Amino acid sequence: MNSYRPVLYVLLAVILFFLWTDWQRWQVPAAPQAPANALPTMPGQAVPQAVPVPAPTPPRAARPRTPMIPQAATVVVKTRLLTATLDTRGADISHLVLHGYFASSSHGKRPYALLTPAAPTPFLNENGLLGTVPLPNHTSLYATRHSNSRLVADTRPVHIRFHWQEGAARVVKTYTFAPSSYVVPVRYAVSNTGKTPLTVYLYNQFVHGPAPASHFLHSAPIYIGAAYYSPARKYHKLPFARMAKHPLTLAATGGWVAVSQHYFLGAAIPPATQPTIFYSSVFAGPRYAIGYKTAQPLTIAPGATATLATRLFLGPKKPAILSQVAPGLDLTVDYGWLTVLAQPLYWVLAHIERVVGNWGLSIILLTVLIKVIFFPLSAASFKSMAKMRRLQPRMAALKERHGSDKTALQQAMMELYKTEKMNPLGGCLPMIVQIPVFIALYWVLLDSVALRDAPFVLWIHNLAAPDPYFVLPILMGLSMLVQQMINPAMMDPTQRKIMMLMPVIFTAFFLFFPAGLVLYWVTNNVLSILQQQWVMRRMDKA
Repeated sequence: MNSYRPVLYVLLAVILFFLWTDWQRWQVPAAPQAPANALPTMPGQAVPQAVPVPAPTPPRAARPRTPMIPQAATVVVKTRLLTATLDTRGADISHLVLHGYFASSSHGKRPYALLTPAAPTPFLNENGLLGTVPLPNHTSLYATRHSNSRLVADTRPVHIRFHWQEGAARVVKTYTFAPSSYVVPVRYAVSNTGKTPLTVYLYNQFVHGPAPASHFLHSAPIYIGAAYYSPARKYHKLPFARMAKHPLTLAATGGWVAVSQHYFLGAAIPPATQPTIFYSSVFAGPRYAIGYKTAQPLTIAPGATATLATRLFLGPKKPAILSQVAPGLDLTVDYGWLTVLAQPLYWVLAHIERVVGNWGLSIILLTVLIKVIFFPLSAASFKSMAKMRRLQPRMAALKERHGSDKTALQQAMMELYKTEKMNPLGGCLPMIVQIPVFIALYWVLLDSVALRDAPFVLWIHNLAAPDPYFVLPILMGLSMLVQQMINPAMMDPTQRKIMMLMPVIFTAFFLFFPAGLVLYWVTNNVLSILQQQWVMRRMDKA
């Protein structure tokens, strides 16, 4: 029995993990074509009579006001965190950039655009009203007194109002931008100036283009797609590829719907007590939509005014922020199937960074902490390897004696292990136990927006991007090579050749991995080498 075969299995399992996650990104079937600019249909149910809201008291002295004429125009609002461009066509946010985050392909520090109609990956928010009479949707033309204005919300919130009127319906749509918030409340005030009741539904949806295709070496198992949460069903993902065959239709009260990108999120959040229907659609392009509409209509009596409200979250996926916006929104920070391990790791990493002020140094210190915690297991593994090294001459003699009889060789080696009271898997089992921790930390470093554009030292200015000079991947390969040199050599020549190729294979994989992840691996390998040398020296002295 060859005691080193499990080591190969462990290394191959890690490689297969990366290959499997990358293969998933390529399995995206083509979506069917559907009409663009489609509107959600109204729920087919009876219209209950709502309590009318009294019309506001008219001003004491009514002054004639210049009527606003709907026309194509934009309004730009700048806060401390973002800059949004609102268009009178639909009165929607047509473009939104985030301050402090830069486009990954930009060399001129161009701000990251979260919402944009531009190809190849458009991302839009569309919201509006539906009813039995004409009401404004995301294609309607509004009027505003802020046409072609630029407003700044630096010390207090800014309210942007859009006006629409047709027939008996008069609508005022208001956006509120706070100086230091990624949450944008949207409020519709609907007035009925006619003689018959109005029934009104609200919808709010995100439309996203196909997820960008990624090169094999540049790809990463990052989820880019739709997601939703309801108090009853909890958190679920809805990949774009599944929307065509499995469209979403779900009745919920509260919750939210969203489109998740790598580090950023757009979410539509209804009031917590609002009954809604979550839905998804596929438009021509293809473009993928996920949204919600109110399940029950609001009935507005003649002469009355009523309001409908929704909220948008448009910003980075920081768990501390998301958890305060809506229940379950922090689950969009995708740590994969090892979330139970990844969340505590991120919590520790974030607290270390608050003390040291550098994410790269925080990764190193977290790695040291993990190695200290797992030192008893590592020590057992290194002791087993040291025993194996001492047995190398006797194992070579057994192979020379029974080389042609594999059965006799296996029996002789098992007898040797029994005599020396050594478990041939003793050096491998501790490594297997630590693999889930490595994978969990892999997800943490891969999907933590805090590492985006976070500098480390010298040439590494972004821990979420690959090392531009490949220094860390090369150091990682060299550290793996040193580990192999101090470990006992394998008996099988074929296995020895495979193990010698492992540093080259892993170096090629890690050339385009985030620098923060490679930094963890280099630190882990260096600490493993130091620990192994210390344990082996103590055993030699004993």
